[in-house]
Amino acid sequence: MKRSEHSIGVLVFDGMKMLDLSGPAEVFSEANRFGGRYRLTIVSVDGGPVSSSIGVRVPVDTDVTAAPAFDTLLVVGGDRVPQGHVAPDLAAAARNLASQAGRVASICTGAFILGAASLLDGKRATTHWQYTELLARRCPTARVEPDALFVRDGCLYTSAGVTAGIDLALALVEQDHGADLARSVARSLVVYMQRAGGQSQFSASLQGPAPQTPVLRQVQDAVQADPTADHTLETLAARVRVSPRHLTRMFRTELDTTPMRYVELIRFDMAKALLDSGHNATEAAARSGYPSYESLRRAFARHLGISPTKYRRRFTTTGTGSRTAQGSR
Repeated sequence: MKRSEHSIGVLVFDGMKMLDLSGPAEVFSEANRFGGRYRLTIVSVDGGPVSSSIGVRVPVDTDVTAAPAFDTLLVVGGDRVPQGHVAPDLAAAARNLASQAGRVASICTGAFILGAASLLDGKRATTHWQYTELLARRCPTARVEPDALFVRDGCLYTSAGVTAGIDLALALVEQDHGADLARSVARSLVVYMQRAGGQSQFSASLQGPAPQTPVLRQVQDAVQADPTADHTLETLAARVRVSPRHLTRMFRTELDTTPMRYVELIRFDMAKALLDSGHNATEAAARSGYPSYESLRRAFARHLGISPTKYRRRFTTTGTGSRTAQGSR
């Protein structure tokens, strides 16, 4: 029996991230080669073409008022979306299209558009790791999951930054057509069927502003200057001439963490930087203040869900991967 066509509407706007559109679109197009029947329709508020993040004009098939009901609605993101309020007509467009769609999904910062349309109220959601805290503030009733590559809550899907849209699209293909077809698509596109770890493996652990309090800056400077030194709570408190209790209170008030947690994050960031620059895992452990490779391995498992060795293979260079891909043709 011939499968019925699955209609996908993609809501776009000026400044949209090009890969938010092209990544999932390639997944659905590739799925059609293996038996899927996806049809994409590009929608803008007024039906006019839009400019993308790379300057390419994207043609549009229809405007919101003329758009049909879609089986799946995708809402792309853009770099400027989190910086200001979403235009009312764009939020209304997302809300109207979503009300008729079988399922709704956002790519990257497209979650802010869903939030402006009140579609994240009481829902689990995620977005790019740089903006998860901002999304949580903008949508206080949503339960934002900062480390997820994508989140499903009923018929609502949200994905993390940019390429996570490919992960989400593969998951939708698997839901529609099963794991075998989705796996064929992943192999053809040379991407992971399911990536290990969450999006924190792509982020900086110490994102956000530097400490404003001079005492906390002294602590940060001391740990960064020599991460292998003795940085117990008592030692740090004595160094900046405050009590351990007062130092802990200052960390909780300004940085919403503890001194020991902060020391761990500095060491962890340094270990990642050392791995990125080509050091092996044992060297990274020693230079960043971990007593052994095993302790570094446990830290990576706790923070990223992968080992230091796998992290190093994945992020230090693209050269090996390029040679491997060419050799496998």
